[in-house]
Amino acid sequence: MGERRARWLRRVLALAYLGVLVVVPLIAVIGKVLSEGAGEFWRAISSSDAITAYRLTAIVSIAAVVLNTVFGVGLAVLLSRFRFAGRGVLNAITDLPVSVSPIVAGLALVLVYGPYNGWFGPGLLSAGIRVIFALPGMILATTFVSLPLVLREVLPVLEEEGIDQDQAARVLGAGPLQRFARITLPTIRPALTYGIVLSLARSIGEFGAVRVVSGNISGSGQTQTVPLLIAERVDQLEPGSFQLALVLILVAVLAIVVVSLVGPKEHSR
Repeated sequence: MGERRARWLRRVLALAYLGVLVVVPLIAVIGKVLSEGAGEFWRAISSSDAITAYRLTAIVSIAAVVLNTVFGVGLAVLLSRFRFAGRGVLNAITDLPVSVSPIVAGLALVLVYGPYNGWFGPGLLSAGIRVIFALPGMILATTFVSLPLVLREVLPVLEEEGIDQDQAARVLGAGPLQRFARITLPTIRPALTYGIVLSLARSIGEFGAVRVVSGNISGSGQTQTVPLLIAERVDQLEPGSFQLALVLILVAVLAIVVVSLVGPKEHSR
């Protein structure tokens, strides 16, 4: 009887913890949006600044996801199937974005690619390539903060599967692309989908690193993503911040639904 009560107590505490940190703030945002009406909601999410921010957010997020998918899968294959000097260091470095503040990551990118005082920025700028305060810097910052998400989903699956099938296919004469398409890709597909969804959700909501490297240029919307537009409206006490926040919440909920559908397939392997 005492053990049963302890289990119920743990459940109540866990639900209370999630309620205070997650559910209550979400309800507050939804309640604020509903109180201002459907007309205000539509005006806020369909303004020219918002539409431009959607477009830029989509470009930055998709580019970051593509880069993280390509290099995440490549690193996962490298770390799981090969043994080489510095493997442990490389494995540890890939977790660096999790432990480093996004603002610090943005400052590091400015130090390296700054147009005037950066290591490579002046040379790139003389060649007509601007990284910081432009789209490339935003993509780099978003890619950095979401770097481990694909890798950390794919790597455990490859390590669990081992290399027996890959070696057998190699003995039978299959080339690297054939082995990847027929062995590696089917093995990692659920985990890869899971990681892509998480990476996309993380990229869409990124604020700190992008804020540092973007310049947050509004009007034309050249460097203002949806999170930056929300922050600007909050700072200037302009209407529409809660409505845009609700859009991001809905995107996050959609990502959770996709992850929940993909997750059981991954764990049933």
